[in-house]
Amino acid sequence: MRRTTNCLIVIVAFSVTAYCLWSVRADADPLLPQPGGKPVDMPGLHNVIHVADRLFSGGVPEGDAGFDSLKKLGIKTILSVDGARPEVARAKQSGMRYVHLPIGYDGVSQEQALKLAKAVRDLPGPVYLHCHHGKHRSPAAAAAIRICLDEQCTVAQAVEIMKRAGTDPHYAGLFAAPKNLRRLTERELDQASANFPEVAKIALFAEAMVQIDHRCENLVAVRKAGWNSPKDKPDLDPPHEALQLVEHFREIARQPAAQQRPADFRRWLADGERVSAELEKTLRIDKGKTVDGRAAEKAFLAMRSVCSQCHAKYRDVPQD
Repeated sequence: MRRTTNCLIVIVAFSVTAYCLWSVRADADPLLPQPGGKPVDMPGLHNVIHVADRLFSGGVPEGDAGFDSLKKLGIKTILSVDGARPEVARAKQSGMRYVHLPIGYDGVSQEQALKLAKAVRDLPGPVYLHCHHGKHRSPAAAAAIRICLDEQCTVAQAVEIMKRAGTDPHYAGLFAAPKNLRRLTERELDQASANFPEVAKIALFAEAMVQIDHRCENLVAVRKAGWNSPKDKPDLDPPHEALQLVEHFREIARQPAAQQRPADFRRWLADGERVSAELEKTLRIDKGKTVDGRAAEKAFLAMRSVCSQCHAKYRDVPQD
């Protein structure tokens, strides 16, 4: 009889834990991201979705405005799956803890899912989970966490998190994660390491790729502004951004990690350097003259094509 009673207590305790993790607040502020609702932009935060009572997903917090928005959401822990270095000091000033567990675009492994799930289960919540834009990696991580922690979450429901956030379907590895992961046991979670780094050690190769993504994002803004400095980013110097991209491609190609990659990968690096140099030359004009928009567009599209081809083979799908 005592054994039966103990079993019932365990079941009830587990149910209460699941409810605390995944239930929906009845007093939710209609101006904030809603459970099951569309992504919301808040000051300094983009593409924010409400995954569960203890979990939000979105883009990187930007400046004081972003951290003020996190305070409004009641966030206690920020969990970054992005490769860039988190703003740990700013988080501490805002009374929040930063945890850095980066993942790639090729999917979420069982080992990574275990670390992410344990962090969400054990650290103070609510938790704000983010990548850079909040569209691809953080929703995929959120889906993995739900699969691992919520016994009632189906694969379809996990995938719906990604669709709701606008995850690009071309990221085959990210979309494959929910069906490839298995639910974790309480024992596995209890025995997993509780060492949650504020800043993860990232290989130089990965850091360089993060910088390339950053420069490309700036050039997208320059393009939208008619190949001029965007009004919201007046300090951006278009030709300088293109030149920095040239340097990043060049430096990556010099690294041993790149030299050991297949020939097509090295060729794409060389092509990226070449078309970025063409874009830089087109954008670098004398004062008073106008950028040749057609030439700039041609070089930009060529650069994007190079990146897309490389990503499709080496970043967006699981690697053997």
